[in-house]
Amino acid sequence: QVQLVESGGGLAQAGGSLRLSCAASGGTLSTYFMAWFRQAPGKEREFVAQISWVGGVSYTADSVKGRFTISRDDAKNRVYLEMNSLKPEDTAVYYCAASPSASDFDDPAEYDVWGQGTQVSVSS
Repeated sequence: QVQLVESGGGLAQAGGSLRLSCAASGGTLSTYFMAWFRQAPGKEREFVAQISWVGGVSYTADSVKGRFTISRDDAKNRVYLEMNSLKPEDTAVYYCAASPSASDFDDPAEYDVWGQGTQVSVSS
């Protein structure tokens, strides 16, 4: 089974940028829908962005639209989340997830494989 490992999290100032990376091993991501979710303490896991292997069509949550961009590099078996104009409310653990199909793409239950997460903290 494919394994996912996130990296790139850390501390950032409000208005700053971070780029998260999700590396896969044990399989290829070329036929998977890939997504980023986040979870803040005491809150439910929240959809952030998703990208399809069919034409690379992507979707982003309204809360991050215009600020975050999801992309994938199938040759390197990686998916990225570029985060710009960060806000304190973006503070959370960010998770990479994969699904062979996702009819309800913003539902975490649709995803079969998850990474361990990487912490993103944004100060005001």
